[in-house]
Amino acid sequence: MDNQIRLTPASFQKLHHVSTATLTTQLINKGFQNTFLPLTALSPQKRMVGYAFTMRYVPVREDLTDTQYNNNVNVQRVAVETIGEDEVMVIDARGDVRAASFGHILATRIQARGAAGLVTDGALRDTIGFQELGFPTYIKAAHATTSFVIHHPLEMQIPIGCAGVLIMPGDVIVGDGEGVVAIPAHVAEAVAHDGYEQEVREDFFQQKVAAGAPILGVYPPNEETEAEYKQWRANNKDLL
Repeated sequence: MDNQIRLTPASFQKLHHVSTATLTTQLINKGFQNTFLPLTALSPQKRMVGYAFTMRYVPVREDLTDTQYNNNVNVQRVAVETIGEDEVMVIDARGDVRAASFGHILATRIQARGAAGLVTDGALRDTIGFQELGFPTYIKAAHATTSFVIHHPLEMQIPIGCAGVLIMPGDVIVGDGEGVVAIPAHVAEAVAHDGYEQEVREDFFQQKVAAGAPILGVYPPNEETEAEYKQWRANNKDLL
């Protein structure tokens, strides 16, 4: 169900400079209110931008448990060898953190395949290894127990819910130190551009306040400040 919508290179690059806070504001302006996944970043200094590659777990049942992790048929293992460059593995673990939903070796493999990150609303094991790997990773909790005790991987590349947010295959996924935002693919180009311009504009105002200006007339700007910004922006067209 990947809709195959892809950002222009310029917009893809802009999203590496736009905070999840700004993106949620832009999405609210466009009518999307439930887009933020409040998950913990294992490497908060890392930025993540990519396209959703989804996987869904269901509660385990003993007659379906794959304790040997058959690489040929286990959906988790097939997903690991299917995910592509610039894609983010997004896992629907139903918010259940009684066992891990992924591990360090599998993350190493998807990183080698060019994946952009990993997002789960469940738990991960080997979290120290994840931090050392430096791979953008977002989790609800840590748990040492292997996945098959609680989770059964059922499907991949289908619509899922992760941390209470609908994720469609191909949605644009952006992560920073605060969490993750899922941007519907058909509005992502506009969100990237408008979000970047919002960041540039607000950074201008922030610098004025840092230099001693009061917020009155600056945030929000009055006509004088707005004119000053427009002139400054016109003189700085070399920004992204």
